[in-house]
Amino acid sequence: MNRPSAPVPHFGERLKASGLFPFFATTIATLQINVGRRCNLSCKHCHLEAGPRRTESMSRSILERCLEIARDQMISVVDITGGSPEMHPELSWFIGVAAKLGKRLIVRSNLTILKDPAYAHCIDLYSRNNVEIVGSLPDLRARKTDRQRGRGVFSRTMEVIRLLNARGYGMEGSPLTLNLAHNPVGAFLPGCQKSLEEEYKRKLWNDQGVRFNRLLALANNPCGRYLAYLIRNENYAGYMTALANAFCPDAAAKAMCRSTLSVAWDGRLYDCDFNQALDRTVDHGAPDRIENFDLARLSRREVVVGDHCYACTAGAGSSCLGAISSGDNL
Repeated sequence: MNRPSAPVPHFGERLKASGLFPFFATTIATLQINVGRRCNLSCKHCHLEAGPRRTESMSRSILERCLEIARDQMISVVDITGGSPEMHPELSWFIGVAAKLGKRLIVRSNLTILKDPAYAHCIDLYSRNNVEIVGSLPDLRARKTDRQRGRGVFSRTMEVIRLLNARGYGMEGSPLTLNLAHNPVGAFLPGCQKSLEEEYKRKLWNDQGVRFNRLLALANNPCGRYLAYLIRNENYAGYMTALANAFCPDAAAKAMCRSTLSVAWDGRLYDCDFNQALDRTVDHGAPDRIENFDLARLSRREVVVGDHCYACTAGAGSSCLGAISSGDNL
């Protein structure tokens, strides 16, 4: 979908005014691996437009190359995403090998898929390999979550969290980590992550009897289905203006793309999952395919930026691990 113009300064100009341009990576601490676009849900906000009809899936050879790369001591986090990672046929093998690397191992799940008998075994897989789960829960209200993710998603998510709690996930004193990801249902920025986490913990325990470790507050990025939603509802200009007005230099300096490399299902390399959605590969002379991976060059590459980057640098900032600045999200 063509991106309309927005009445905001180009993101690169905002970086220049903050003394941050050119925008360079500083390391590769996180190797984020997008194993495919297939998913059991078709969420309205999905920047990658994942869904049941998507067929893209990472090959065994690319997965093996990811494991080779992840062995480097510079990389401390292996972050698996999709689509729904559980639907990848090689996930069990991949996690079994990756867990032996001694890295922080994360899987991003929509949680509802763990109710499906075909994928329920993944709860055992995750707990056995001490996998950190990041589960999506856009809103505390069933109506709003279901509006974004599909009818019945909220109740199924609660059922799965209860199953995970029974295994120790999210429970005090347990090494098994369950974090939840919140993103606004609508064309506005997330609130303060700390305050939202307190509300989520209180309400989910009192109303649903479930627990989790941390809440990650994420701003919706104007890509994919969310971009289409903004355009359809004539909210694009207003949303971009709100993001640009909330630009925070501290959040930009700590942006996840400076310490993360995203690997797409087909082996192409991106600065982040959002650039992947926009098909803006690594550039400025750095290798853009995993076959040509060069850790030294990629860890100090110039990052490809665009106006969508305002979503990660507004207020307290937004990353795959939640707010990134000391300030609060606006």
